[in-house]
Amino acid sequence: MTTVSIPEDWPTTEDRARAVQDELRARVILGEPGPPPGSGRVTGVDVAYDDERDIVAAAAVVLDASSLEVVAEATAVGRVSFPYVPGLLAFREIPTVLAALDALPCPPGLVVCDGYGLAHPRRFGLASHLGVLTGLPTIGVAKNPFTFTYDDPDTPRGSTSALLAGSEEVGRALRTRDGVKPVFVSAGHRVSLPNACAHTLALTPAYRLPETTRRADALCRKALREAYSV
Repeated sequence: MTTVSIPEDWPTTEDRARAVQDELRARVILGEPGPPPGSGRVTGVDVAYDDERDIVAAAAVVLDASSLEVVAEATAVGRVSFPYVPGLLAFREIPTVLAALDALPCPPGLVVCDGYGLAHPRRFGLASHLGVLTGLPTIGVAKNPFTFTYDDPDTPRGSTSALLAGSEEVGRALRTRDGVKPVFVSAGHRVSLPNACAHTLALTPAYRLPETTRRADALCRKALREAYSV
């Protein structure tokens, strides 16, 4: 487990954080398809909080994309690096998530975030932020549609509908299990939206949520419990 310090130049105000978002958003690449689904490695990242202790634990779990077997994993624990502000949640998590990714013994390949990429009020969610900082291909797979609207996809697995901000498509609602509530997929960086949905389907052979998210969620919760005992 890696212990993380907050970077000295990390934003401390909402205005500064939004300025950083504006600067980095211009670097997002959405014109690349990304790696082929089911090939190479794919890594899930997730975080767990202890608000009373002001601690956040992050996990990165690398899977073989074809077998979904775990290849490597790493965790990091640090202080929460920014107050809770809707639309700026990445600033609470990024330093610890980066530390977990840096602690991996192998390249992560595609990174799947439990959250949003383009589907964000400022079009720069955690997946986009992480992708720009690392240069890695990233996607966001969220459990709810945030502030956006969508029509319910058809019942069969694989059905999609547009996730909309007005008339702008910012992601897709994707049915990963027949008749089960959809997940909400958005491109982060260097991956197209259709490919992001294909990756999500490849990562959900048995459950609603991607295996990357399920494994990373369990690992970051374990890391948080272990941090209590230190």
